[in-house]
Amino acid sequence: MSTITVSNGIDVPALLGTIDAINDQPELAQFTFKASTAWQSGTHSTAKIGSFQHAGAEDESRLSGFTLQGDEPPVLLGKDSGPNAVELLLAALGFCYSVGYVANAAARGIELEEMSYEIEGDIDLHAFLGLGNDVRAGFTEIRAKAHVKSSNATEEQLKELCTYVQDTSPVRDVLANGVPVRTTIEVSG
Repeated sequence: MSTITVSNGIDVPALLGTIDAINDQPELAQFTFKASTAWQSGTHSTAKIGSFQHAGAEDESRLSGFTLQGDEPPVLLGKDSGPNAVELLLAALGFCYSVGYVANAAARGIELEEMSYEIEGDIDLHAFLGLGNDVRAGFTEIRAKAHVKSSNATEEQLKELCTYVQDTSPVRDVLANGVPVRTTIEVSG
């Protein structure tokens, strides 16, 4: 009977097995994630996240999907039924950094006692509101601050890991380098 080594809540042998499998079959690294969003009322929408594609096949291993609420705060004409889209984007960056940090720490034998991120971004709504196009519509800067505590790693190791996680984060990559976005519309008659 083999012992499963769990570090930071990560099954390390399973993680290393996944890495080996992808090295042997690179197509196993290919995913297509999906979300659908439906307007509810005012500035309130709901998003549903469920199955995804993995290596060209539909993966329906999730027992149930997720429903997220999105809205605006009252100052932006919303009813505060959920975070707004840019807040969800900041949270997505934090989620991505966290999973990257925790999994890579586990693979390196670093035991974490605490791990969190504070993320904030500056935005000017002039362009969004149609009041001028001399400012960009999105964030002008995003700042992330990591907080980490470990009893078996040096400060240098923890900082190097933070840099590695930034360099390999899919969400940061999309934010820092952009990605083509194609939008189509289907008008119901």
